[in-house]
Amino acid sequence: MAEHAEQASEKDTEPRPKRAEVDWRRVREQGFSFVATVVRWIGLLFAAILVLHVIFVVGEANPANGIVSFVRNWADWLSLGFKDLFTPSDAKLRVLVNYGIAAIFWLVVSAIVAKILRRVGGAVS
Repeated sequence: MAEHAEQASEKDTEPRPKRAEVDWRRVREQGFSFVATVVRWIGLLFAAILVLHVIFVVGEANPANGIVSFVRNWADWLSLGFKDLFTPSDAKLRVLVNYGIAAIFWLVVSAIVAKILRRVGGAVS
């Protein structure tokens, strides 16, 4: 029994292996890169909703349909000030131009914000 006690005490006094050092710069780059990617996907989603609304209007989809009304509500909210930027007499052309510009706006803004985030985070893209 004394031998076991001696072996146990030897193990207790051995130095523990050190943990690997954390590369905080890499963690920061990965975090900013992840946030930038999320921003790009959100911009793409917003643009897709706006384009879907344009397709529904130009294709004369049933406005009473649940999907069409859901997309219309989101598109109205996402169009910001572009909803009535141009006012041609043709309603389909008005939706195509105004909501199309809003979709391009979301794509451009999300790309710029993502680029800034990656630069601030130190990642090269």
